[in-house]
Amino acid sequence: MLEAYKQEILTQTLEMRQREVTEYQVNIDNFILAIAQIGSDPDMQEFKQQLVDLLASNQREQRKSQIMLDVIQAQLNG
Repeated sequence: MLEAYKQEILTQTLEMRQREVTEYQVNIDNFILAIAQIGSDPDMQEFKQQLVDLLASNQREQRKSQIMLDVIQAQLNG
């Protein structure tokens, strides 16, 4: 009974982490495209820097989520 409950929680958590990793990727792709679109527009450089910072933050958070996703998958497979 306890093992089945653990499997259920891990499966739900796996789905949540997969969604989280994907959501970070959507943000990362959007930030990259927006940064490229801004280019060297002098009026948009402050916004561009905000996007660069958000890009770095989202990439870091995605790596964390991916680690947790890998751990959950290992538990489900092991």
